[in-house]
Amino acid sequence: MLTEAVVARPDPRLHQWVDSYLGYREDVPVPMARREVAGAFVVLILGWGAPMDVADPRDPARGAYGTNAFLAGPSDSWCTTRTVGTGTGVQVLLSAPAARRLLGLPLAELANRAAPVDAVAGWLARLRDELAGAPGWPERFARLDAALAARLAATTPVDPHLLAAWRRLDGSGEAVGVATLAEELGWSRRHLSVRFRREFGLPPRTVGRLLRFDRAYASLGRTVLTAPAAVPDETGWAERAARWGYYDQSHLIREFREFAGVTPAALAGPGSHSSNPA
Repeated sequence: MLTEAVVARPDPRLHQWVDSYLGYREDVPVPMARREVAGAFVVLILGWGAPMDVADPRDPARGAYGTNAFLAGPSDSWCTTRTVGTGTGVQVLLSAPAARRLLGLPLAELANRAAPVDAVAGWLARLRDELAGAPGWPERFARLDAALAARLAATTPVDPHLLAAWRRLDGSGEAVGVATLAEELGWSRRHLSVRFRREFGLPPRTVGRLLRFDRAYASLGRTVLTAPAAVPDETGWAERAARWGYYDQSHLIREFREFAGVTPAALAGPGSHSSNPA
């Protein structure tokens, strides 16, 4: 179980790219598995202590095993994590544009997979060691600030056309078609799809669906997951589906089954915890 959680805001220079840091300590006396839902984001774990397995049920080769510091790229399906023992570390959730800029590599290389940080970016492995050796959370967060600011100074900005497309998808409460995005950018649909997928890991249509799912999942977390006894009835789910931008309740349930592996109602039950945004 989580025995310590410290949330910090990064240096103002990083606010465009990083919302927050989560420092944690977790004591897990018996093996524990979690379901981690799909998302258009990148999860960065810089930990030490008990190792973790990250497994994609579609393909074991996409996972990372026996590691306590890893990157999990944008994913269009859920996965599981398993651990036992005591682990400490820092979690940073990055939007795809932020991860593209900070990592300095196309996210197609990370899409639908997890990888130990030393296999992707040596500077992250060194940073993990520095964080482990720091005396406390303030010093760790300050070191994170310095390392990420240095990366921003050293890496190439994200293509402004792609950044505009991402913001259009992320800022819209309704589905935005690829044709509409391409027209707004003055690109062909094919050019947009190819460039977007290479740089951000997933096609724009899939990202749009995932961003909608993220909003629905976050809203679910603030209501159902905090009050399991108040699970809405069938009419309630239909109303939520409409509010979250789904065609109907069936559409909502299909998307949750694909991206979370279970229905929204099932996520209200015990054992459904995920460390992804909620």
